[in-house]
Amino acid sequence: MAWLQFSEETKERITRVIDFGRITIQYGYLPLILYLGYTRSNPRPSLIRLFSPLAQ
Repeated sequence: MAWLQFSEETKERITRVIDFGRITIQYGYLPLILYLGYTRSNPRPSLIRLFSPLAQ
């Protein structure tokens, strides 16, 4: 890819964006899945039953 020659500043920005995206996906995936499961379930469980295994 000789026709794609970026400056060092552009390479650093791309690297920062990729790192930020990776961290966002890494820490946001599980809360997103839990949120979607909670909001789409019927009947919706109470929050205490959702987080506490001892609640009945």
